[in-house]
Amino acid sequence: MDHTILGIHIQDRVSQVPDIQKIFTQYGCQIKMRLGIHDVDKNACSPSGIILLDTIGESGQIDQLMKAMNKMDGVEIQKMVFSH
Repeated sequence: MDHTILGIHIQDRVSQVPDIQKIFTQYGCQIKMRLGIHDVDKNACSPSGIILLDTIGESGQIDQLMKAMNKMDGVEIQKMVFSH
């Protein structure tokens, strides 16, 4: 089985969080780890961000998760696949 990492760039994370969370819940059994990254300091919090997902499951299931994310405006998703 391949080891698949998804990188998701979100332009407006605050307004898109509810829809993104619905997708993550729908495909929760395919997500082993989720890491959110955004720029923040004591004066500001970036509206954009990156989420990294470590996924598990058949490639078709992961492709469906990617399709759901790609339907959203302002969201870009890329995939890294490591074969064992």
